[in-house]
Amino acid sequence: MEPSDASAPDALQLTALAMTNYGHFTTMRVEGRRVRGLSLHLERLRRDCGVVFGTELDPDQVRARIHDALAGAPDPVTVRVTVFDPGLRLERLGPVAHPQILVTSRPAAAEPPPLRVRTAPHCREVPAVKHTGLFGALHERRRSQSAGFDDALFTDGRSAVSEGPTWNVGFFDGTRLVWPAADVLPGVTMALLQRHHTGAQHTERIGVADLAGMEAAFATNSAFGIRPIASINEVTYDADHAVLRELRKVYESISPEPL
Repeated sequence: MEPSDASAPDALQLTALAMTNYGHFTTMRVEGRRVRGLSLHLERLRRDCGVVFGTELDPDQVRARIHDALAGAPDPVTVRVTVFDPGLRLERLGPVAHPQILVTSRPAAAEPPPLRVRTAPHCREVPAVKHTGLFGALHERRRSQSAGFDDALFTDGRSAVSEGPTWNVGFFDGTRLVWPAADVLPGVTMALLQRHHTGAQHTERIGVADLAGMEAAFATNSAFGIRPIASINEVTYDADHAVLRELRKVYESISPEPL
């Protein structure tokens, strides 16, 4: 693929994103021109480009676009890389795609407080792809916040938990980390913890009824790393549990990769 420079989107490109909204992306925290899990972000973009557009993505082009976007940006910064094709139309998505790369940035947020979430039945479309079709997920986030919570935690049709709108979820049952066995986005931060945490880990179906048996819960996302979950519905957790401090140390010990 030979992507055009979409670092300064014009009206046609913005119209494509607004009207068609067909594409995929990844978001990363950049500090000192380095990113934890950069190779995983690039692999995600390459993999998802094949699924969404049926074409190859050059990771060197992605790096070049990020470097261009970082000129004059604060440090640290949160960078989003979006891959889309402004030439595709809502009624004609079948032609050969010519995706473009759009890199946007915003100042990295300070460490957020623990989350208070409620469960909501929802499954993102094509959950293994980090795509731009976020309406359903963000609608559940809005509904949860309107009800006094910070966010939503999705459940499937059998009341098993899966993921948040923009984050993965993990638990500690007193002995080991437990990850949901569900259709979820394979998050970069989750993958890094699974690789580098040396304690016991397990993947299993976690029903809503099982939540009360967990000692700690946490969200993972590349923008904030590891965020404690203080409560899910009426179940409360220790937001300063020792295992959460341990996971933060593990995550912070992972060497960031240079762009």
